[in-house]
Amino acid sequence: MSQQSHNEPVEVYSGTAWHAGLLKSMLEDTGIPAFLIDEIIGTLNPWWTAPGGAGSVKVVVDPSDLQKAMQIVTEFEENLKKES
Repeated sequence: MSQQSHNEPVEVYSGTAWHAGLLKSMLEDTGIPAFLIDEIIGTLNPWWTAPGGAGSVKVVVDPSDLQKAMQIVTEFEENLKKES
């Protein structure tokens, strides 16, 4: 396995552009660099990036930040469920 494959970004969340952007901000506030994938096309034509358009915008982080990021993602998802 090459060294480059160890540095591939890891998807930690997929959802609406609003939720993905909010989570990205939360991750960055804790010092975890995060990036959005399919932000524009996932908003304009979500069914092109995900089946049925659900989970069309993805949040990715560096593998070295995965454990800390997943704690934040889990809490974020739990709070979303409470609101529903």
